[in-house]
Amino acid sequence: MPEPRRMANTTELAAGKFNGAIWKLEPEQRDLDANVISLAPGEEIGQHQGPELDVLLHVFAGSGVLRTASGSIELAIGDIIYLPARSQRQFVAGDAGLGYFSVHQRKHKAGLMPSLRS
Repeated sequence: MPEPRRMANTTELAAGKFNGAIWKLEPEQRDLDANVISLAPGEEIGQHQGPELDVLLHVFAGSGVLRTASGSIELAIGDIIYLPARSQRQFVAGDAGLGYFSVHQRKHKAGLMPSLRS
């Protein structure tokens, strides 16, 4: 059985400077998936339908906009966002980029993260 341990510190990650996952939960035996996503200034994750599971986000760096089927949500440091399963979403980073922590039930198939666009 795995032991509790410190996994990462978001203030030590270079969020908002690179695109994509800059940290992910690694232990093989787990029920959750978690990762830290970084978007450079003005970059985006294009519109897509989310996976077949609920996702919880915590914005810890920069700012941006989350576009959904029901409108736009301004993202700022400290925000916690709930994304219901299969909901439409698009992320656009602000002038300082965007960094967020994402956690959800583990999905055993590849392809959860859509491609990034400039």
